[in-house]
Amino acid sequence: MISSTVSERIEKIFYTLLNYFGPQNWWPAETRYEVIVGSILTQNTSWKNVEKAIKNLKEKGLLDIEKISEIDLKDLYELIKPSGFYKQKAERLKNISKRILIDFGNVENMMRYDLDYLYKYLISLKGIGDETAESILLYALDKKIFVVDSYTIRIFQRLGLPSNREEIKNQVMNTLKELDNLKEFHALLVELGKRYCKKDPKCDGCPLNDSCLFRKGVER
Repeated sequence: MISSTVSERIEKIFYTLLNYFGPQNWWPAETRYEVIVGSILTQNTSWKNVEKAIKNLKEKGLLDIEKISEIDLKDLYELIKPSGFYKQKAERLKNISKRILIDFGNVENMMRYDLDYLYKYLISLKGIGDETAESILLYALDKKIFVVDSYTIRIFQRLGLPSNREEIKNQVMNTLKELDNLKEFHALLVELGKRYCKKDPKCDGCPLNDSCLFRKGVER
């Protein structure tokens, strides 16, 4: 069971960040398949680089699951090169696109399956780890799961909250049960991580200073 103290702290953090940053309205995409593409392209790179790669695909009319599954790998390399590690990512994009078409017919059909089945399915695919699978499930398939990334782990550690990825996921899912809140909290934590809670933290102005053990330790 999640302790009431941890649950209350998570809820307070959520609303503090929401009031401070405002709604983030993630994931920025026009289709569910675009979310899947973005989830793979964002591995080990910034979102600005992903946007450049997605723009290239859109300009060529190739942001389509059937077209990606059929495109020549070398052509795909060039289009997604801004995202970095483009050879690996091109192979992963083609593979997941082909598998979805073969196993489900389209992305929308995947939504008929339950969370556990889809999670196991996704992480069985080459190059799809926990974070990427969680992103696809939450943002593309509207499944109630929480995305645990490096920002989240760092923030939870500094706040003195349990920071094992499975603990974080379970605690957040048990506290913020609504789909929109799970999406919003992840997006808000990313924004906090980008602006303030960096590897070299910029604590001045951070909305969580009052509850941050890291900050209190620095001030001693």
